[in-house]
Amino acid sequence: MALEQTLVLLKPDALQRGLIGKVVARLEERGLQLVGLKMLKLDAKKCEEHYAHLVGKPFYPGLVSFMTSAPIVALVASGPEAVKVVRDMCGPTNARNAAPGTIRGDYSLSTQYNIIHASDSLETAHREVARFFKKEELFSYERALDKLTAAADEKK
Repeated sequence: MALEQTLVLLKPDALQRGLIGKVVARLEERGLQLVGLKMLKLDAKKCEEHYAHLVGKPFYPGLVSFMTSAPIVALVASGPEAVKVVRDMCGPTNARNAAPGTIRGDYSLSTQYNIIHASDSLETAHREVARFFKKEELFSYERALDKLTAAADEKK
């Protein structure tokens, strides 16, 4: 098991509903380490780059409008199998199908207004982290609790 980094975007609905702190707390409480964190306003160009795989879908114009409507919070979470761990914490994209206890299951009933985006694979995570963060915006540091979140052989 290797330490991984994954991108998380807390969408405009998370900001508007005052859920940023609750979602970040859930990630930290799980044992993930935040190595990058910032608030930004997506412009259409960055949004189109991020969601290029959805161009042509009927919901795409509404998605771009929504994602550029208010600031978002972008963060990079690090930990053993972070991509899978965060995806599992999010629940399915259609929040109506998300189990209670997942972020979407607890805070959303929508496919578009579903609070959170998380990288879906390690390859995607590498591209997405680079899209939103410069290398100097990512930090490496030790936390006392890191010794208690995963055994040493799980972090290699």
